[in-house]
Amino acid sequence: MDFYGFYTGKIFDAYQYLGAHVEEKGVTFRTFAPAASRITLIGEFNHWQEWEMNRTYSGQFWECYVENARPGMMYKYRIYKQDGSCTDHCDPYGFGMELRPASASIIRDLNTYTYHDQEWLQKRSDCRNQPLNIYELHFGSFRKPSDEPDSWYTYTEMIDILIPYLKEYGYNYIEIMPLSEHPCDESWGYQNTGFFSPTSRYGTAQELMEFIDACHQNDIGVIIDFVPVHFAVDDYALANYDGTSLYEYPHQDVGVSEWGSCNFMHSRGEVRSFLKSAANYWLSEYHADGLRMDAISRIIYWQGEPVRGVNNNAVDFIREMNRGLKSLHPTAILSAEDSTSFPGVTRPVEEGGLGFDYKWDMGWMNDTLDYFRTGPEYRSRDYHKLTFSMMYYYNDAFLLPLSHDEVVHGKATILQKMYGDYDIKFPQARAFYMYMYAHPGKKLNFMGNEIGQLREWDEKREQDWDILTYPVHDAFHHFIKDLNHLYLNHTSLYSLDYANDGFRWLDCHQEGRCIYAFERKDSTERILAVFNFSDQLQENYDLLIPDSKELKLLIASDMEQYGGTNRYPEKTKKAENGLYTFTLNPYSAAYYLIQ
Repeated sequence: MDFYGFYTGKIFDAYQYLGAHVEEKGVTFRTFAPAASRITLIGEFNHWQEWEMNRTYSGQFWECYVENARPGMMYKYRIYKQDGSCTDHCDPYGFGMELRPASASIIRDLNTYTYHDQEWLQKRSDCRNQPLNIYELHFGSFRKPSDEPDSWYTYTEMIDILIPYLKEYGYNYIEIMPLSEHPCDESWGYQNTGFFSPTSRYGTAQELMEFIDACHQNDIGVIIDFVPVHFAVDDYALANYDGTSLYEYPHQDVGVSEWGSCNFMHSRGEVRSFLKSAANYWLSEYHADGLRMDAISRIIYWQGEPVRGVNNNAVDFIREMNRGLKSLHPTAILSAEDSTSFPGVTRPVEEGGLGFDYKWDMGWMNDTLDYFRTGPEYRSRDYHKLTFSMMYYYNDAFLLPLSHDEVVHGKATILQKMYGDYDIKFPQARAFYMYMYAHPGKKLNFMGNEIGQLREWDEKREQDWDILTYPVHDAFHHFIKDLNHLYLNHTSLYSLDYANDGFRWLDCHQEGRCIYAFERKDSTERILAVFNFSDQLQENYDLLIPDSKELKLLIASDMEQYGGTNRYPEKTKKAENGLYTFTLNPYSAAYYLIQ
């Protein structure tokens, strides 16, 4: 290991030295604990008796070789503080951990699995000019073997459960909520104890490799949630690791996050190397296709509050981590969950940006959902909530998210958010999704949204699949399926997402009628998207498209097969001097191929 690089926060491979490393006849254990007075190794291989670890290199690293240790065995470090007291810790760089509430690390050999995804890796891209339709999921609650607590499918079992579903529904990427080990189910993985340990809830490191490999062989990319801001407070993990604040701030005013977890001290080189190495680990060892980085506003501003100022050390850290990751993995996707207006989040580091590929468009999400919550009598007043996103859209490379955060904690599901009673929620939701998929920007949809889930997400329960026995939900899920595939198959909906000439308003001044019309285009095709978000039938709506002679219907939200009332017997519209006349049903949307 480059020790100078480790101390100065520049390396991405610290995990290749630190942690438990399987050798021909045993295992070498190494940990970094500069303030410890003594460390002993305890584990299954020595009947949990203390074996002394030796100081090495600068005296701040500790090492021990165990000849009879082997993969699958558990271990801990017993770390003695300067006052003589001790705490048993899991390995910060450990490649496996026990299921909570147990906390031992587990020896894993990362070199036993052979990947078969070379073809995928060679053709993989950051999807800037390609479709990116992400299905976000919580691994343990997509489906469950039973209603019993701690009942989960393994990584391997999910291969045959999840992959066929994704292919049928037209999702070409998944984003998995954090898989690094965490003690509290209710944290959903966002408060970690094992940054290098795939959670044992769903199996072993090798099984996760097998799952990702299978996704790749089916042309499905895998993005993993990564948490570079904070970690769990449990005393067996990173908190006060060597008896001092080794990973966290020593001061409570910035050391504790709003979630009660410990904030990483990003100004410290050893912490930077730890996080950079963890990020690289998931991309290198598991062939993950990208990282979605959580709570980036808390990186940018102290405690996420602009009034407290920019945290320049943390901003510098994220820039350098992104620069290094893109150098090591040019086609990996780095996306930021960031609700701030901080400039240049997706600008290259060389141009002064943070170096992310995509930024979640939280403004679009909030404005759009607020609009659809509002009664139709107020939508004329709020008309330009739906046009505002294009005023700032080209400032960053945006991704449109309908994530887990929007369907929990009393916020209601996406379908429930639609105005009105049960029956009128569905046509609005269909029109809403058509607006989302025609709007520039990559797409992300959380599991359950595609079936019109009515119950808020709960990590302890699987999705309400039996809801598909109701005709209106069955029709809705067929609509989402068709919309997804249409998005994947029409280049004008994605290839120029971030170019000015990929989008054009055709009509954004129908405030009184709540009608919108715009065009998506590229070098091969042009698509008209037209919407009526009012509760009134809009007749004799004239739209001028001067360079068009004919429109061919691609999909409409009010088609009979999707639960609407329109059969659309005429699939084409002829222009009269470029002028088209429409009759638009209440809460409806349609896409036409412009010819």
